Amino acid sequence: MFSSPSPFVDVAFAGGRPYAERDEVEAGWHDRLAVGLYAATLAPAVAALSGVQREMQSVVAATNRLENGLTQLPDEALRARVAALRTRLRREGFVLDCVAECFALVREAAQRTLGQRHYDEQLMAGHALLRGRLVEMATGEGKTFCATLPACTVALAGYPVHVITVNDYLAQRDADKMQPLYAFMGLSVGTVVQGMEKELRRQAYACAITYGTNKEVAFDYLRDRVALKGRHSRLHQSLRGLAGAAAPKEALVLRGLFFAIVDEADSVFVDEARTPLILSATAPGGDEATHSALALAFAAELVEGADYGVNPFERSVTLTDLARDKLDLHAEGLSGPWTSVRAREDLVRQALSALQLYQRDLHYVVTDGKVQIVDESTGRVMPDRSWERGLHQMIEVKESLAPTPQRETLARLTYQRLFRRYLHLSGMTGTAAEAAREIKAVYGLDVVRVPLHRPLLRVHGGARFLPTLADKWERVADVAEQLACGQGRPVLIGTRSVLASEQISAVLARRGIHHALLNAKQDVTEAEVIAAAGQSGRVTVATNMAGRGTDIVLGEGVAALGGLHVILTEYHDSRRVDRQLFGRCARQGDPGSCEAIVSLEDEIFEVCAPGLTDALSRSMDRGVHLPRAAFDGLRALAQWSAERRHAAIRTQHLKHDRQLNQVLAFTGAGE
Repeated sequence: MFSSPSPFVDVAFAGGRPYAERDEVEAGWHDRLAVGLYAATLAPAVAALSGVQREMQSVVAATNRLENGLTQLPDEALRARVAALRTRLRREGFVLDCVAECFALVREAAQRTLGQRHYDEQLMAGHALLRGRLVEMATGEGKTFCATLPACTVALAGYPVHVITVNDYLAQRDADKMQPLYAFMGLSVGTVVQGMEKELRRQAYACAITYGTNKEVAFDYLRDRVALKGRHSRLHQSLRGLAGAAAPKEALVLRGLFFAIVDEADSVFVDEARTPLILSATAPGGDEATHSALALAFAAELVEGADYGVNPFERSVTLTDLARDKLDLHAEGLSGPWTSVRAREDLVRQALSALQLYQRDLHYVVTDGKVQIVDESTGRVMPDRSWERGLHQMIEVKESLAPTPQRETLARLTYQRLFRRYLHLSGMTGTAAEAAREIKAVYGLDVVRVPLHRPLLRVHGGARFLPTLADKWERVADVAEQLACGQGRPVLIGTRSVLASEQISAVLARRGIHHALLNAKQDVTEAEVIAAAGQSGRVTVATNMAGRGTDIVLGEGVAALGGLHVILTEYHDSRRVDRQLFGRCARQGDPGSCEAIVSLEDEIFEVCAPGLTDALSRSMDRGVHLPRAAFDGLRALAQWSAERRHAAIRTQHLKHDRQLNQVLAFTGAGE
């Protein structure tokens, strides 16, 4: 428990910065190794002995005692208590008495303004967030509502609070929904979403509590760094003042990285951390279309194995000496990048990547004449993102579209480095256990599990492995028809890609099974489609975790039928994402069931465990009865391999980001 007047007094502040943020000190390899070993071995035992659960229970007990004296107070008297508490928090800090009183006031205010009351498990989670931990709460346990407890506590103490989630819809929805509560507590709330002007962003960050997406906050931070043009030391700032230049703060939108509550934290901290954030500007125009078309035509004539090798997992292409000789002959008489050996080889590698590694309706969609990237961890379109180093333009030419201007990098940063700069960081998610070791090692966050408010009634039907994709889709349609059409139960079918969602949609349509289709092409209405997925007899096909953060409410009489049935149609690279999908059913004490129906032709098996997959496939073709353990082993091997490789990629991105920053610092352009 924080015992000092400020929770940030022991934090090493970054010197010479225009606003408060944590100083990033790179730990040595031995320190990182020790943290990793601790998280993997001793952390659970230490957590049990450290009294974390007792602390949370103490806050619950103290809050419940105080609440009884608040219910009879009129609104003005309650607001007066809030004003008095504000002074206490700033003077005494986040000690037990202050935290319990604040939680009791927030709970009573929520009852009066929202008609909702925080239950004890949410009080426990709110306390863990205040302590700077990663809270694992089961899907549907009310993480959004729970976040108001630490948000109000820290904001009343006078520190800016950022509540960070994964998309604009959720950020705006949560801010609007909780605004009456914050207003009662005397706290302003702002929202940062895509497309906002700079001044509106500054006003939103000036509020006591700001809701926004991880991408918007990250790019606002990068824009602030670029706005300072590397001149952010105390000396630079003093010289700017003497020269009569505008104060740096006038060019900035953020006012500090103080306290962050990251919703869906596993997605932000782990899944999206594989891609570095790059702030770019339009580069001078060139003849990209012609050069890209030539590269695509040349690449299409090359033979895999003889001329190039492909690593589908790392999305990389390597050229053989034979291909380089062919390229040298092909480049004779050509101009531009073709005159440079390195440039033309890079051009051809990008062309091969566009042809072999990036598939339409899997990695991107074409909408309104534009190539739009699909976020593989959420299934959503990212309209403001583009691939770097000319790959985006190469794919546009492949799709017979006019290439957009290339972009030049202004600044780059990884999520790992960004979130470690918050003075106080916390997070919440439904699935964190599998990534606990990495999250502890990278972000310094311990994972705390909060007990369920109501017993879990989910029935898991196991997994079925089919030999081919066609067999899989027919089996999925059989189950949907049996449950939805025959029994009136709602069915949610989860797919990994747009292409897969359209394949099962075609099978359902052929059988005359009415269904709702939600993928990156229809994500505008995702909340409405997902919210209606619990109605009787409704079949919903959704890519990955589209609609994550939206409750699926069971229709009238559905609970008596067995509740929502979820079908996973392809295992994901991470076991966490599988649990997220299964968590869409049987929420808050509702009944529900789930099962996996997968194929040996699924990408994860062919890419991550090709040898074992081929052996099992041949055995199935011969009619050999295989034990269940063989398929369980295949899944475990494929997901272990995928998670290990993804973790290596994230580590490499972080290492590269540090090295690049050191180089830029040496040249005077770094931080």
